[in-house]
Parts: sequence; structure tokens; C-alpha cells
Amino acid sequence: MVIIYKNLSADQADTYGLVLSSSNISHRSSKGDQGWDLLVNDTEYEKALSAIEQYLKENQGFYLAKDTFSDKYHKTFTGLWVSAILLACHVAIAIGNNSGVFIREYGSSASHILRGELYRSVTSLMIHASASHLAGNILGITIFGTAVCSVTGWGVGWLMILATGILGNLINAVFYKAGHLSVGASTAVFGAIGILAAYQFVKKFRLPGRRMRAWLPLGGGIALLAILGSGEHTDLTAHLFGFIAGIILGALYGVFVKRSPATAYQVCSLLIALSILIMSWFKVLLV
Repeated sequence: MVIIYKNLSADQADTYGLVLSSSNISHRSSKGDQGWDLLVNDTEYEKALSAIEQYLKENQGFYLAKDTFSDKYHKTFTGLWVSAILLACHVAIAIGNNSGVFIREYGSSASHILRGELYRSVTSLMIHASASHLAGNILGITIFGTAVCSVTGWGVGWLMILATGILGNLINAVFYKAGHLSVGASTAVFGAIGILAAYQFVKKFRLPGRRMRAWLPLGGGIALLAILGSGEHTDLTAHLFGFIAGIILGALYGVFVKRSPATAYQVCSLLIALSILIMSWFKVLLV
């Protein structure tokens, strides 16, 4: 057998293999030093090359031979840093024995938000009612926040996650209109789950032969929402709206962003996220 393509990503090797299988061309793939190599019989080399080139030509809106849809993943520990910030906020509030005051002044109150105090949709994400409440959200942020940033990068990822938390709280306020008050980062946690589910859906749906499997990430995200987001004393609607916001942002990212954003975009996105948080605490944003 001879090598027809070298150093492919795992998804490219699978996709090209499916193309060859549909054309009844014998092939196999092997792991090389820098990726996957695709091999075919000597006598079928030209036929195989023609089949793959024809496939790429017909699907150039979705693929390019040089990996238009980037599979680059970032090694990041930013989930731990964000968890440390949440912990610091909780400790500072607890030391001052002002938990009740902060919840009243900065919690996600539906009536106050609809009266124009939109900053509450941001500040409430950093307030927690108890240590156990905080611990659960720290675990979620560490796992799912880090996972999002491994795909999108550390700046774009946290801006997207923050946006899902804000949108979830705002939509929740419109839903309740009055008589509702909530705190905690869980809305953003489920936003992160939604981002991951939608991103994986878009990525897999583009691969022929995998479109049925593309629904699995969405199903998994909904299952996590049902299991983790609907327990006793939880704000199910905020979790749901955060998840839906994540689905929308994750899908948009998967469709329109072909390569991981450059460092400049990461820095700008992180600065925007930090600015929103700081200005909201000082009640100068959207008041």
C-alpha cells in the first residue's frame, strides 16, 4: 500500500476514510509522528485521489484540505483561576458578615432588573448563598469552563461564558417579572455546557456519516441540565436560559469561527469580560 495523505487530523482521516469506503476503495490509516497517514492499494491510488478531491470540491463550503475547521486545543488552567476569584469573593463577603446585604443589593432580582438595575445580572453570578452552593459551582466552572477555553481560548471562552450567565439572568427576570431573587454562577456553568454541546454538534454535523452522532452532544448537555440543574432549591429556569444562551453562542462560534482566535483577540475579550465585571460592581454599567 502507498500513502495518499500524510499528517491528517483524526477527523480528516475518518472523513477521507468514509469517502473511500463509499467508493469501495480499500484503505487503512496509521498513526504517524505528526498525525494520521492514509494508505491505499497501488492500483487504486489515482481512483482514491480523484474521489477525495471530488469530495473536497463538492464540500468546499464546509472543508478545505488544510483543515479549515481547526482542531487545535489549548492547554489552559483558567478554570482554577476563576474558581479562586469566586472563592475570594465568598470569603470576603463572609468575613464582613454581609451575605444578606450583598444578596439584596447585588442578587439577580427580577423586579429590580426590569426597573433598570441590569448590573445585577452580572454581580449575582459571583455571590453564593452557602459554602456548599459555592463548592458545586466551583467544580462546574473548573470542569466546563476549562473545557470551553480549551476550544475557544482563555479570553474568548470566558467572555462567552460570562455572556451566557448574563443573558440567562436577564431572560429569567423577564420570565418571572417580580418576586424572584437568585444568586450563583450556575447559570454561567450551564451556559458553558451549552457552548460545548453546540460546538461539538456543529463540528460533527459537518462530517458525512456522523450526522446522527452529532445529536449526542446535545443530548448529553440536556441530560446534564436535567441531572445537575433541577435539584431541590435550584433555579431551573435560570439554568435552562443559561444553557439555551450557551447553545446559541456555541453554535455561532462553531459555524463562523474557522480557526482559534489569535492572542490579540483573547486579550481583548478577557479585558472586556473583566471590565463588565468591575463596572457592574460599581453600578456604573447599564444603570
